Amino acid sequence: MRQKIVRLTLVGGVVFLALLLLLATCGGDPDRGDGKGAAKGTAEPAMPSAGPVTRLTVPPQYATGRGWEIIGTSPDVAVSHATGLLAYLERSEGNRYRLRTVEAATGELGWRGKPWQQPDPLHYPKLATVTKGDRQYFLTWSYGKVGDGLSPSSTFIALDLYDVTNGNRQRVEVPWSGAPDVHTDGPDIVISDAKANSTLVDPVTGEVSELAADKLKYPKGCTACKQLTEVHGQTVEGLLVGGAREFWVRGGWFSRNVAPKGTDRGSGVVTSTAPGQVLAKWSPAKKTKRAATHELWAVHDAATGEVLASVECHRPAIQPGRYPQAVLSPSGAYLVAGNLAFDLEAKQGRCFEDEDGAAHLSLATVTDDGIAYGAENARDASEALSGGGIPVTMDFATWSTERLSRDVRLPDTETTGVGVFRWTDRQDRDRLIGYPRTG
Repeated sequence: MRQKIVRLTLVGGVVFLALLLLLATCGGDPDRGDGKGAAKGTAEPAMPSAGPVTRLTVPPQYATGRGWEIIGTSPDVAVSHATGLLAYLERSEGNRYRLRTVEAATGELGWRGKPWQQPDPLHYPKLATVTKGDRQYFLTWSYGKVGDGLSPSSTFIALDLYDVTNGNRQRVEVPWSGAPDVHTDGPDIVISDAKANSTLVDPVTGEVSELAADKLKYPKGCTACKQLTEVHGQTVEGLLVGGAREFWVRGGWFSRNVAPKGTDRGSGVVTSTAPGQVLAKWSPAKKTKRAATHELWAVHDAATGEVLASVECHRPAIQPGRYPQAVLSPSGAYLVAGNLAFDLEAKQGRCFEDEDGAAHLSLATVTDDGIAYGAENARDASEALSGGGIPVTMDFATWSTERLSRDVRLPDTETTGVGVFRWTDRQDRDRLIGYPRTG
């Protein structure tokens, strides 16, 4: 039986804490995965004599001589910056899954849920965080079939919502046909068909409501809004929707009215979203010199549409198959997406490209200290985090990049001053390591 091991490098009271953790993980409650019904990968703290955690080669901002380590985690993790908890999934016997949490700052085990089954038994569920008002939840979801699977109604999405403060769980099942797009930037969970139809799930009450394309309230006079219409998520003001050009918030603001200065007001396209932010690209005003060669990228406040920061980049020779995903720092002060970086407090942006317009940098992670991590010659953030390309750091204080050695691993995320790194060992087990930030 494979086990997840949390190794803690402790100072002061290490034995006492280790014993407490052992009691927490080695009791006899079958609902907690102990005893004969133990879940594969149940976490245990290493005894103090086990020494430091595995030392990876990481950026110099992190101390590898101390931290914590978990063996056998799910591909996805989620972080609650408000509580400092990191959530991951472990696979139990009989293709069941359990959500577990760890205090990112210390490596101490937090609450854990009971094992449950999902409609797709062979793959880990997706894992995310969703916030509504002052309530935050860890969300797991999976899409699959029930019954004979011969009709569209036999497929559904199973969503499990856990209150981040205490682990209280509720399940919501939504009948669904076709591969779903699930948006969790809040306040509701939005399930869409990658087109104009969507279903909303209230994470607090579990209430489910459907919204068809004919209820989207298309802006008056926007013919392009009804072409290639797609639901991109939700803002606090309503559903965020875009067409072939131009985008709007249902019952709220319209992109034409918040277009950045110097752009074609009818050219806005949503490329990515993050909690409270919308990243869009715009064409310069028609008949200007840069209209044929450049695009303007802008970060909009999701509640009002206000432009928070913007920057120009050369138009790509070939349009990408998908746009880079926007990633926010924990405090929301910085945002990165591919070769774009924005200081939202200073209202400044930077496009990292060569003089001829070629973009070779993919930024993937950004911290509250104003340091971003990514890689040159990586196709996207996912490839950069998995070791592709040449690792780099970017400092918002100087807008300068610095190459790192090729064997450096980049942090997937950072919270409470701890960088979280992922790697796969020789037994093909996913591992998470938390290294504290130096200084």
